[in-house]
Amino acid sequence: RKSGVNVNKISNRVFWVLMLGGILLCVAVFSLAVGPAGIPVKKIIPILLEGKGTVEYNILFDIRLPRIILGFAIGGALSLAGIILQGMFRNPLVEPYTLGISGGAALGVSLNIIFGLYKTGILTLPFFGFLGAAAVIMLVYFLNMRKGIVKLQGLLLNGVMISFISSSLIMLIMSLSRSEDLHGIVFWIMGSLEEPDWAIIKVTVSAAIILLIISHLFCLDLNAFSLGEEEALHLGVPIERTKRLLFIIASLLTGFSVSVAGMIGFVGLVVPHFVRMFVGSDHRISLIAAFLAGGAFLIFCDTLARTIIAPLELPVGVITGILGGSLFVYALTKREIH
Repeated sequence: RKSGVNVNKISNRVFWVLMLGGILLCVAVFSLAVGPAGIPVKKIIPILLEGKGTVEYNILFDIRLPRIILGFAIGGALSLAGIILQGMFRNPLVEPYTLGISGGAALGVSLNIIFGLYKTGILTLPFFGFLGAAAVIMLVYFLNMRKGIVKLQGLLLNGVMISFISSSLIMLIMSLSRSEDLHGIVFWIMGSLEEPDWAIIKVTVSAAIILLIISHLFCLDLNAFSLGEEEALHLGVPIERTKRLLFIIASLLTGFSVSVAGMIGFVGLVVPHFVRMFVGSDHRISLIAAFLAGGAFLIFCDTLARTIIAPLELPVGVITGILGGSLFVYALTKREIH
């Protein structure tokens, strides 16, 4: 009987991975074909075979494909960070930005823009964003370290307060900045997947997949955390070491996502919630499912952002906020959060 149950569980996991992978692929193909210059899906492969030199090829592989790949990595990373933090805190309302990491990254980028350091090279923007995120990570962590024990509730409260402080400092910078600098700060804060540098895209995708693999090593520990820290300790989980490592993983996922694409909200809150609704709370499958679903969600939102008022483009953070917030409110009215 046990073997039958295990087979059912494994087949259920395989089904959801294939299902979400198929959805991700469909959304990616749809995004590749849709735009101001519409390209039918059936023409994509012939254009690819023709090679470089055509306008359609440049549109597909120099403009749309980088955004799709980056959307997959950033959406997956934010959703993965969200489901890790929600599992740690046993709170479905915790998201990557709650801990102030995004605020620190935004503050770092704002300082870069206001001092004109971005003129020395476009790579300085994500670098300063990551520095700001790292500074907040260390500050929040050491503020809540007491005799080798990390207090999760203190971590959450300090993160929220640091997020408010960062937002206030950003508003101060914006009020003192010149109009051209103000435009750059506002556009970056609202989020965008427009990144032409393939080196940054490759690093982002590699980091997201590596951290997904590492986080999956802690899937059973996260399952134990859902029972409470005391029960997890009785089950043999080294809770303090695990909390530290999971916090670092979630912080790195959030830090590089925000530093590359700006503050794209609601992905790390909404997607993990819907994944738990449909897939379940077993982290052996929900971590992978959240990554795939988050990538598909962000690619879809970016497609809407660049086509809904074409040829103008909306910041993707606006679409994720409106769509994600609406879906979350709808889910709350239909089902109690668990």
